Amino acid sequence: MNKNVLTSHAATQPSAAILSIPVLELHAGYKDKILLHLLELNDDDRRLRFGTQTSNKVIERYVDRIDFNNAAVFASFDSNLNLIGMAHLAYLPRVIGRVSAAELGVSVLSEARGRGVGAALFQRSAVHSRNTKIDSLFVHCLANNKAMMNLAQKAGMRVEYADGDADAYLKLSPATSGTIVDEAINEQWAGLDYSLKENIKHSNYLWHWLLGLHHTSP
Repeated sequence: MNKNVLTSHAATQPSAAILSIPVLELHAGYKDKILLHLLELNDDDRRLRFGTQTSNKVIERYVDRIDFNNAAVFASFDSNLNLIGMAHLAYLPRVIGRVSAAELGVSVLSEARGRGVGAALFQRSAVHSRNTKIDSLFVHCLANNKAMMNLAQKAGMRVEYADGDADAYLKLSPATSGTIVDEAINEQWAGLDYSLKENIKHSNYLWHWLLGLHHTSP
């Protein structure tokens, strides 16, 4: 495979569907939610996400080793603050004379698919990559991971196949004032969305408590 051939893609014009899905950048304090999300993936989804059959213990180690100083994690939450989709953008070691690169992994729960969540996560990751001076983005997965391959191809990535695996590459344009503002606005919007959902959840819990109804802790 020729891994030096990268498709150029600006990633500056998200669709209306993507704009309707808040995507929040996470920090280490969200590791419990990240772990719960990945553990909810069934065996087939785990194989597609990680490239092999993956036990709970392996996923626990994976989440524990996420280094937020050398990676960015983005997520979409439902109205109950369940993490329904996430993107792990891992920065690759910088090598003098080579482009700066990052590897992207995306997972979306089955009940949340078909709504544009994966596309929104990809878009957010691509803009963040540009703003952090990443020149190229790539995805490595099983060749039969059709959802990820469709997402990559729609984003303008070049996909190459070999020995049951697939590699998709994307050459990113440099950051602009527009991408910087776009990311700032999206992060504020996603933060507000999360806060509103959190307030509603706690309000519902309080009303259930006052009315003496059966409830679980938020």
